[in-house]
Amino acid sequence: MIAHHGHCFDGACSAALFSRYLREREDQKRFTFKGLAYEPNAPPIASKFVDGAINAILDFRYTASPQLTWYFDHHVSAFQEPGSREHFASDTTAKKFHDGAYGSCTQFIADILRERTGWSAPDMSELIRWADIVDAARFENADVATSLDEPAMAITAVVQECGDDAFCSELIPRLTSESMTAIAKSPLIESRIQPIRERQAALTERMARVGEQKGVVAHFDLSDSPVDTVAKFVSYKLFPTSMYSVVLAWTPRRAKLSIGFNPWSKRPRQHNIAELCEQYGGGGHPVVGAISMPGTELPRAKRAFEEIIEKLNG
Repeated sequence: MIAHHGHCFDGACSAALFSRYLREREDQKRFTFKGLAYEPNAPPIASKFVDGAINAILDFRYTASPQLTWYFDHHVSAFQEPGSREHFASDTTAKKFHDGAYGSCTQFIADILRERTGWSAPDMSELIRWADIVDAARFENADVATSLDEPAMAITAVVQECGDDAFCSELIPRLTSESMTAIAKSPLIESRIQPIRERQAALTERMARVGEQKGVVAHFDLSDSPVDTVAKFVSYKLFPTSMYSVVLAWTPRRAKLSIGFNPWSKRPRQHNIAELCEQYGGGGHPVVGAISMPGTELPRAKRAFEEIIEKLNG
């Protein structure tokens, strides 16, 4: 069973690369893929595990479960479960790895498997490269980051909006052997991408209407009507002089704060966003993070929204 960061391109790519390794090196022929979400009241991670099976967590926080076989993650906030850091440090299996300096978990897995086992998949280099571009925001500019013209970006958009377990169970095996171009042109993506283009265009217009820049922070309160998925880099396209962005999105199920550092800012970053998010029960990376609260706690999310804007300006 492979548990991966759900609704995430890097999570899906990590699952594809690692399942390919398990198939070629450990003769595993059947896989179950389960997406994990940073949501309030989410079930314990170990509840996804299968007794007697190989259980892996990729691109998600650690859990101190005796059923956990393999672990790879690059989030600096990976060890939030009490006792998890100590459990990880005491592991002797040589199958659990963490490095918060990596831009993507897919690249991390590729490097570890090559260095430790000699295994690699040269034909998956395109997937590995794009996973790193997307997750580490290594785009040339905000226009490229917000475009869906590249096949990998179209797949990313569909995964973010439609990437439940049923969808990813179909996508991930294809990522192990097909090109980004072939997958993007297939009905799996083409049948879903046009409505997403329309929703992203409408969202961009909405963010332009409500967005403001206070100091070095571009902020967007989208909580007046439900929206679950936000366009990560639109804020920097709308406010190119900003250093940070803070977006509040809301549905009856969840209030979510998305915080990021402008990768095209010419000024040095002054805040560790993962540490900032951890103060509110969230997490992420030094340059990007998120906080989730129950949808019924929108007033608390709004207070956090205002506080974070002030802290980033401090």
